[in-house]
Amino acid sequence: MSSPANLRTQAEYYIRGLTEGRIEAAEVIAWADEVIVAAAKTEDWMLDISTATPEDRMGVLHHLHAVKGEVDEAALAALLAAKK
Repeated sequence: MSSPANLRTQAEYYIRGLTEGRIEAAEVIAWADEVIVAAAKTEDWMLDISTATPEDRMGVLHHLHAVKGEVDEAALAALLAAKK
C-alpha cells in the first residue's frame, strides 16, 4: 500500500476541490482539525483553517496556499481520481 499524500499535496487537492466546487469548506476545516491532532508541531495555517467558518470559503482557500512543501503529482492525481 502506498503512503498517504504529504500535507502540501493534500492542500493542493483541497485547493482544486474548493476552486472547482467539488469540496465544501467544512470538509477542509475537518481535515485541518485532524491534521492538528496528528501533528507534532502545530503551524499557523492549521489553526487558521481550523478556526475558519464554513462560509469563509475564500479565506480557507487562502490559508491552504500557506502549506509548505512539494506537491506529489502522482498522489494528487490519485486523490483527484478517487473524488470523481
